[in-house]
Amino acid sequence: MPLTLADIGEENIIKKIGGKPDVKQHLENLGFVVGGAVSIVSSIGGNLIVNVKDSRVAISKEMASKIMV
Repeated sequence: MPLTLADIGEENIIKKIGGKPDVKQHLENLGFVVGGAVSIVSSIGGNLIVNVKDSRVAISKEMASKIMV
């Protein structure tokens, strides 16, 4: 399921990252890698604040929908 459907506070493991190669690279640079843990801190208007690799990152709804957990 896409990260946008995950519950707030629940830790998820990234299964797949979709999108164009430049989008995948951008997400990888932010710490979103297959097998990595990610949890949603909060959701504001569909946009998410997530914990990934001990950092908080804000990502858009479009980016979050490309991350499968």
